[in-house]
Amino acid sequence: MEWMAWTWPTATFFAIIAATLITFTVMAIKYPEAPRVGILRIETTRGDRLFITLLGSAFLNLAWLGLFDVPQWGALIVCFFYALAVFRWV
Repeated sequence: MEWMAWTWPTATFFAIIAATLITFTVMAIKYPEAPRVGILRIETTRGDRLFITLLGSAFLNLAWLGLFDVPQWGALIVCFFYALAVFRWV
């Protein structure tokens, strides 16, 4: 890890993202899913909802950094509930 100057939290973050993508790939193969229409009125699959969740979570974390002077753990909690809402209603 030293050759890229990564920290353990950075490496953990990317490992979790990689594990999530692998898990969703295996789920798509093992349990195929038909697209569904949610609150956005667009057809989405599990992968689409994962992408929307990751993109929205990135923006939520950036907004948290810019607007609040409190630990980032609060943004993680907000992102968790955001992810639940996306997978439930989008």
